[in-house]
Amino acid sequence: MSPPALLSRRQWLLAAAAMGLAPAWAATPARPTRLLSAWQTSDEHRIGVIGVDGARWSVQRSLAVPTRAHGLLLEAGGSVLAAARRPGDWLLRWHPVSGRTQWHWIEDDRRFNGHAIASADGQTLWTTETNLDNAQGRLGVRDAKTLEKTAEWATHGMDPHELIVLPQRVGEIPAGSLIVANGGIPTLPETGRSKRQLDRMDASLVALDPRDGRLLGQWRLEDPFLSIRHLAWDPASSTVGIALQAEHPDADAKQRAPVFAAWNGQRLQASVAQPAVQGYGGDICALPQGGFVVSCPRANSLALFGADARWSQNVAHREAYALATAQGHWWASGADGVWCAPEGIDAKATARTEQLQIDNHWAVM
Repeated sequence: MSPPALLSRRQWLLAAAAMGLAPAWAATPARPTRLLSAWQTSDEHRIGVIGVDGARWSVQRSLAVPTRAHGLLLEAGGSVLAAARRPGDWLLRWHPVSGRTQWHWIEDDRRFNGHAIASADGQTLWTTETNLDNAQGRLGVRDAKTLEKTAEWATHGMDPHELIVLPQRVGEIPAGSLIVANGGIPTLPETGRSKRQLDRMDASLVALDPRDGRLLGQWRLEDPFLSIRHLAWDPASSTVGIALQAEHPDADAKQRAPVFAAWNGQRLQASVAQPAVQGYGGDICALPQGGFVVSCPRANSLALFGADARWSQNVAHREAYALATAQGHWWASGADGVWCAPEGIDAKATARTEQLQIDNHWAVM
């Protein structure tokens, strides 16, 4: 049986209305939205603030950074924490209003893996890192004010990537636990981002105690070539959604591989009945009424899934990467700029002379 055809934006809008999803998409945000973003131009890497007003968008403030940035964290005081893309050596706090910066460079035998998260009280930061001596994953525990490391914990795997703080108890895992995606790909200084020895891949999702890093649980998928990378929390279903990236040596298996998995505190379930989307999930966010969307830039589409890991629809969207959701709305980047979902699936971003290659992530201010 051949997979369902890729829906156009207009077809998806009609389907969403038929399924009762239209109300969450219909209203335009009451005021313009600001999105924290990382991007590349023809000659430099930058982070900045993109203003979105309906189908219009523009860069409001930006800062050049030495190498490609990846994860972005909006802090309580309005500052932005940016981490270098893996394997990276810098962490940056930027105040968009004043332009003030605070830089931190990691130790020679460690590298940042692109993501950081803050504790609920804002006193502690956790950063995913790699020990370059043995390729093992580490979680850096840092003083939020100084960015200095105060402790370091094992992530019980290789290549840790995104992490989240669990907002409520899920199964036997208590609220406040750290959920970490171990991508599982061996990396060492001499290989950089080159992927070697994939037969040693060991991707896993782990839960750690935020007080001492104690391992609370660890889950793996049946397919060892699926790298567990990006995470999103769905409050409607109390489920963590995971964006996957396939590393199969067989090209056909890689193309058909799942790009989504769901974790409910007990089981890690890869997506069911998903058509081929080139095996690459770029970013993930929860949908306003529950479920998840995964950006699939290599397939020029957005893939929608239920919290039970069942595939729902694909929506055509060229070079989709970054996703964000807030207050009943969500946004997706693409080759034409910013797609504001509440404006309707047919909304198109205004073209700009400057072409920005948006990175995998952004965040709503």
